[in-house]
This record gives sequence, structure tokens and C-alpha cells, in this order.
Amino acid sequence: MARTTGKAAVRKQKPAARARSQGRMVVLVATRKGAWLYHGDAKRKTWRADGPHFLGHVISHLVLDPRDRRTLLAAAKTGHLGPTVFRSTDLGRTWKEAARPPAFAKAADGQPGRAVDHTFWLTPGRVSEPNVWYAGTSPQGLFRSDDGGVNWEPFSSINDDPQYRKWMGTVQDGTPDGPKLHSIILDPRDPAHLYFAMSGGGVHESVDGGRNWKTLLKGLDVVEGFDSSEPTFHDPHCIRICPSNPDRLYQQNHCGIYRLDRPSDTWVRIGRNMPKRVGDVGFPMVVHPRDADSAWVLPMNGTTVWPRTSPDGKPAVYATRNGGKTWQRLDAGLPADEAWWTVKRQAMTADASDPVGLYFGTTSGELWMSRDEGRRWACFARHLPEIYSVEAAELK
Repeated sequence: MARTTGKAAVRKQKPAARARSQGRMVVLVATRKGAWLYHGDAKRKTWRADGPHFLGHVISHLVLDPRDRRTLLAAAKTGHLGPTVFRSTDLGRTWKEAARPPAFAKAADGQPGRAVDHTFWLTPGRVSEPNVWYAGTSPQGLFRSDDGGVNWEPFSSINDDPQYRKWMGTVQDGTPDGPKLHSIILDPRDPAHLYFAMSGGGVHESVDGGRNWKTLLKGLDVVEGFDSSEPTFHDPHCIRICPSNPDRLYQQNHCGIYRLDRPSDTWVRIGRNMPKRVGDVGFPMVVHPRDADSAWVLPMNGTTVWPRTSPDGKPAVYATRNGGKTWQRLDAGLPADEAWWTVKRQAMTADASDPVGLYFGTTSGELWMSRDEGRRWACFARHLPEIYSVEAAELK
């Protein structure tokens, strides 16, 4: 399950010690068939594996609450319970299912209804909102919990708004695993300011706590032959806000890499500065916790058939240190060839250490890490199921 590779050693944890943490870092891995926690020491050199949790069940997202650094929420799709959310207050030693998971309101008589296929995205609330969580689902829905993830209710009116329903398209129009509402972003300075994205359906912003929304689509390209003025044709893959400058957002889109500097409402395609032979198509986007000019992407093959593999079977992370003006290929330690995997939109992340640690999980079940902001990579777990999301956090 977890094989020692390179300089990053992994030791499988005994079940009886599952709740103990001997290190400062934890990497949370959600996969197509369960979840794993990797506990690391302060230097991020040795890791011990805790898992599997929920073996055999689809886990789309696993998130540690940064407000208490003990509570975990897992977005799950189980064979017997269906789509649900699990909560742990002891770092995964025990779990409880949500009393009321995210679910669409019952449709009026004679009207077509919708059912949540799975919860896809989890975002903890601000420090000033200790029990608040937000969730995005497939098909596209936006939900909120005010009690730590136990009970969920539709948030705002977009789930049933006729205009938004039109922009969401149909299930058949979406991504291979279904359309998503994702990238729920909270402005840390303003409790009324938030963003979300839909694949498809575009990017949306509210400045009044979700009562009203406006689209943020200026400057974004769409697939050739479609109307860029129609939100339904926009397919943002991942949006990130800069912790050091919340007025800057980065986006990895179906049609390129973009940057937005507020108060502007026009995205700039910084991906045009990527090498042409690689292109700027991919899914994940990671930003530096302290430097708004630094960000990382992991491109995939974006040719017409969209094979969703690394370009030419030679994966690499690309970094910018100047807001996207130039990009540097970072592939030391990664396979030189014949590596035909890619990385999903939630499966790449950064910690807040100095230097920053980067982590990503692949569709072939490998977990990779860099302790030096991408200059050198090591694989510290392999043979996992297909990895859906990776998060990194510092424990108490």
C-alpha cells in the first residue's frame, strides 16, 4: 500500500495507534476507494500511514478544519448510504455520518427534481465562523452547515434558480464523473464576500453573503465554436485565492491558466507564456502561502481528444515566480518518460512551511512530495487507488 521510495520514508501505522500524531504535518488523501492520512515529522522526512478509512467507498474530498486542527470532514459516496458526509473530531479515530447530508429540496408536483450524486468540495468557514462549512456537489449545488458538518442546508437560492439551472446544463453535459460545483472561496477580510465555480457554468461572486451573485467571465476563453457570453459554456477547473493577497486569484481553466487582480473583473491568460509544446491545459492550481507572485500547475495533454495524461508521458510541475510572466519546468525526481498519469483538480496542494512543501496525487495512485517548493520530488506512497484529492495541514 505505501512503499518507501527515494528520501521520503513511509511507515505503516498500527491500527491501535491511529489517533496519535508524532509529527507536525498531516497529508490527507482521498481516493476512489477510501482515504488515507500520512503523518509527517517536523522536517517532513519520515511519514507514517493511517488508513484505509472507508475502504471501498468513493471519497471525493478530505479536509482538516484549520480552526481546531482536529476535526475532519470527508465527502463520501458509499454503496449503502449513498452520497453523504462523515465527521471526525479525533483525527480519524472515529467517524459519524452527517444527520442531514447535502440534498436538494424536493421538487414541486409535476416539476423535474434533482438528486445529489456526490458531495465534491468542502470548504471550512472563516475563523469568525467556528462551526460553518460549505459544500459543493455534483450535479451543481451549493450547501452550508452551521453545526460543524452535522446538518446541511441549501445555501443561497442558486440551486433552484431557473437561470442558474440553465447555466448548469444537464448531467450529460458535464465532466466524466458528472458536473461539479467547486472552488468555494471565502474572502478572509469580508464575511459577505465569496466566490464559487461550476464545471460547467462559469465563475460567480457575491458581495452580500450569497443573496445576489454576478458572473466573473471577462477575459476567459471557451472551446472554439461556442459563445463566450454564455456561462454554461465556461469550464473553470480550479480557482485559488492568494492567502498573502486576497485581491489576487489564479485559475486553471479548461481553456488555459488565468490571473485576476481585483478590483478588475477581467481575467488575464498568463498560460500563454507556458511552453507551446506543453500548453496550459490542466486541472490543479496551487498558490504560495506567502508570495502572491508564486504559483504552480501540473499540465496535462490537452489535445483534441483529451486523453488526460501527462504530455508525452513526461510529467512535470511548472512554477511561476512573477505572477505568470514566465514559467519554469520542475521535474527533478519525477519519471523521465512512460508515466501516463495526470492529477485531478483537488489533488495538488501546498503546506505553509518554509520552504513550502508541495504534494500531489496521481490517477495511478502515487503520492509525490517536494520539500523545496518543487525543485526536487520524491514518491512517498504508491499503489493507492486513483487519487481524487490531497490536502496538507499542520497539527497542534
